[in-house]
Amino acid sequence: MAEPPITATPAASPAKAVAPRVSTATDAAAAGMVEIRSLVPDMSLEIRYAGRDNFVGRPVVGYEAAGCYLHRSAAQALARVERALRPQGLRLHIFDCYRPVRAVQDFVRWAGDLGDQGTKSRYYPKLDKGVLLGDYISPTSGHSRGATLDLSLMELRGDRYALLDMGTGFDYFDELAHTDSPHASAAQRANRERLRAAMRREGFENYPLEWWHYTFKPEPTPDTAFDFPVK
Repeated sequence: MAEPPITATPAASPAKAVAPRVSTATDAAAAGMVEIRSLVPDMSLEIRYAGRDNFVGRPVVGYEAAGCYLHRSAAQALARVERALRPQGLRLHIFDCYRPVRAVQDFVRWAGDLGDQGTKSRYYPKLDKGVLLGDYISPTSGHSRGATLDLSLMELRGDRYALLDMGTGFDYFDELAHTDSPHASAAQRANRERLRAAMRREGFENYPLEWWHYTFKPEPTPDTAFDFPVK
């Protein structure tokens, strides 16, 4: 989660580099971002931090709605990925896109509250919460720059789409979540590679410690973070 999502990212996380400046933009338009559904109206979204189904266990500060905002160039590239997948009976499923700076700060506060262990069994069963801050949760996140997102892949089965088995759920703090983890099954690694290949073709780069985490390169604003709320 660090530069990668602020969710599961050991100390090697690029997010621990110099913190970017925070833009004064107060909404997506001022930041040069668009909501992905303006390009793909039926994009499958499950913006976890807008609800309670996440490692914090409640809506995260800064998420006033379940929206997916990205810089226009990144959103256009993502739309191309989706269009290329559909004839193959596949679709994207998005968990998070742009993340306000205030949300990242909320994660840090949560990580420092060692008395709150309500989500341990699902998100960090093998770790003490005390190691999350620093090794897994960083005070900065690439998501705040507007070109990073977390997602998975769905496959058409009969008349419905179902998530492919990736070996872990989203935001699982464990080595099993590493994209090329040897602990994942051959089928799970193959599914991760299908997602990685589809994203790579349109310029998205995977963060190796999180199979779900991708950044559009080159980033439109690599030195600038944003803090307008997701609406």
